[in-house]
Amino acid sequence: MTAARVAAQAKVNLFLRVLARETSGFHQIETLFQRLALGDEVTLRTDVRGRALDVRGADTGPVEQNLAWRAAQAYAAATSWPDGFAVEIDKRIPVGGGLGGGSADAGAVLRLLNHLAPTPLPPERLLELALPLGADVPFLTGEQPLALAWGRGERLLELAPLPARRVALLLPPVAVPTGEAYGWLAADRGAFAPAARRLSAAQLADWAGVVALAGNDFEGPVVARVPAVASLANARSLFTPPLPAGVVPPIYQMSGSGSTWFVLVADHRVALDVSESEAWRTIWTETVDRVAPIEPLT
Repeated sequence: MTAARVAAQAKVNLFLRVLARETSGFHQIETLFQRLALGDEVTLRTDVRGRALDVRGADTGPVEQNLAWRAAQAYAAATSWPDGFAVEIDKRIPVGGGLGGGSADAGAVLRLLNHLAPTPLPPERLLELALPLGADVPFLTGEQPLALAWGRGERLLELAPLPARRVALLLPPVAVPTGEAYGWLAADRGAFAPAARRLSAAQLADWAGVVALAGNDFEGPVVARVPAVASLANARSLFTPPLPAGVVPPIYQMSGSGSTWFVLVADHRVALDVSESEAWRTIWTETVDRVAPIEPLT
């Protein structure tokens, strides 16, 4: 087999805390990752001469900076295979929105190469290749739809998937560079320092427990500096209406370092109308309880 494709599924952070900064400059995080149905389509072929990357549907910048390209190069360098590859990406995940689109593409490339390789790498080694590419890439290289992650994102606790729920992605007309968001958070660290807390397995076993833990440390710094994101923060009352007792409220928060906000309808009894606005566009998707399988190509 020399070719395969897979859906590179987006993610949201159901909670995200930024912890200590290492002497290397990297930050420790604590986050709950959830995969979505929305995904890019990534196709990889190894029966080619040379190495190529073709991205359709969005401008993702120079090839050498693309995470999917870097993932393929890293795999080839580590294993001395393949000599040539061609990666094709049909972009559907918005770029620069905190949904892990580039990271999902990188994870998909690592999965595809390992699937096609004559001698596949063990999962732990694949995660080692994923780690230098970013904090989201180890999770998006794995086979779990829901996981608690900490460290730089490379320490993963696979969790039992939760029932699928509808998710509205609210996309303002701006992107937030991850590096700038970390800089803003560092500048505001006194105001937005995370409080101590305990986690239990029971809290992560149902949507009610997850909703109680929801939050994102990046929200304060990004909202304070990006007016288009602030408009979404100010719309919270539209998406968290008063509900009867016993009904779990939606999660409404920013994903990753922004700029996308999401509404996750945690309780299936809640009917939520999320319409388009001049301040954002809306994409409906849902959480998933399985990772998209790899499809062999002939």
